[in-house]
Amino acid sequence: MDGLLYMVLIGAIAGWLGGQIMKGGGFGIIGNIIVGILGGVLGGWLMPLLGVSFSSGVLGQIITSTIGAVLLIFLAGFIKK
Repeated sequence: MDGLLYMVLIGAIAGWLGGQIMKGGGFGIIGNIIVGILGGVLGGWLMPLLGVSFSSGVLGQIITSTIGAVLLIFLAGFIKK
């Protein structure tokens, strides 16, 4: 149960940061949490493929998830149009 709460908290932070970085690309609080969690999965898969590694702590997870969230928001912008 703690792992799920931790993942939602990291996702919420990453989704909010992604929305701030992509000005106007946010999806509301629930949407940003979902984008942040999916961004964490995307970032966790993509970063090692690119040879990029951040610290293994909370900050590294937030950075990785935020990068993934920004990518998802960017891609969603194409779908919205």
